[in-house]
Amino acid sequence: MRDDELTWQLSSYTDSAACVEVARPAGEVLVRDSKRRTGPRISVEPAAFADLVDWAKSHQV
Repeated sequence: MRDDELTWQLSSYTDSAACVEVARPAGEVLVRDSKRRTGPRISVEPAAFADLVDWAKSHQV
């Protein structure tokens, strides 16, 4: 899937563009650096991403 076909979402907890963005095409979660939008991105299974978000909510990073 091309980037222009994806809807990227910046974390609502950030106060700048220095964060990660996620897109959620069917069956995966894509993650990229918001400062390097044309750079690499990783694909994560939705369940693994949900676990990461739950962990981050309960831990101060």
